[in-house]
Amino acid sequence: MKYILHIKNIITIIKKKRYEMNIGLIGTGIMGSPIVRHLAEGGHTLTVYNRTKEKAEKLSDVAYVASTIEELTQKSDIIFMIVGYPKDVETVALEIFKTAKLNTIIVDMTTSSPSLAAYLYDMAKEKGLHMMDAPVTGGEVGAIAGTLSIMVGGDETNFDIISPLLETFGKTIQYMGKAGNGQRTKLANQIAIAGALAGTVESLYYANSLNLDLTKAFEIFMGGSASSTQMKTNGLHMINKYYEPGFYIKHFLKDLNLAIESSVKHLEVTVKVRDMLEVLVDNHHENKGTQALILYYLDNLAIL
Repeated sequence: MKYILHIKNIITIIKKKRYEMNIGLIGTGIMGSPIVRHLAEGGHTLTVYNRTKEKAEKLSDVAYVASTIEELTQKSDIIFMIVGYPKDVETVALEIFKTAKLNTIIVDMTTSSPSLAAYLYDMAKEKGLHMMDAPVTGGEVGAIAGTLSIMVGGDETNFDIISPLLETFGKTIQYMGKAGNGQRTKLANQIAIAGALAGTVESLYYANSLNLDLTKAFEIFMGGSASSTQMKTNGLHMINKYYEPGFYIKHFLKDLNLAIESSVKHLEVTVKVRDMLEVLVDNHHENKGTQALILYYLDNLAIL
């Protein structure tokens, strides 16, 4: 009963915008930094932490920069985290569990393993904490614009609590059910991206190999059924030979490996795109954006 009243009070506070919630965020990279700024614009009191403190200090105008995870946990009622890989998720979550206040809600926005999400959910519950998996999609552009899509797994009661916060940086937000379902939905999303990205790459590679005007071809594609988010953003980057990351190749490779490992079915197209990304990583392109998949062809890296 006390917990139910605690939840109702939190929801009331957020919805009335009394801004009495103390929010923590761990991981101030490409995605985390703009999310922090959106939360700050919503009027919330923020504490941030990043393993490389200098990356967090650029947010000191809108958030307190903690020196340790323990310091952040003591200042936060709800903690968001968006880090790199499943091993980072586990390390950071276990560190949070050591010192987090009772009934703290921890929201992992990293794309990670569904089984790890379920494991951390159970462990958090044993400690009187609440773990949610809420990976995001939309890339750096969506994070900056505040239009991310967010898929959430965990207890629905806690989803109701965090929803007003998610709305500060997300446009499409769905509760997907039990712990791990947020991650499962995100991996399905990444499978769709893999196909769309590969199609964009081969379309432009084909057009270029026949000496077609790529700018004109791009306009045709965008005006018809070939139009997609991948074509609109990454297709244009490919034409302009712009490979700076909005989403790292190394992180997309991680996502596709997670999808393949967690699938009960063979994912033929996903496996092929994963193999192409592995070749790019082997050739030192891991820190480029996913649009650099076209280098698999342009640099003659294709395994024929």
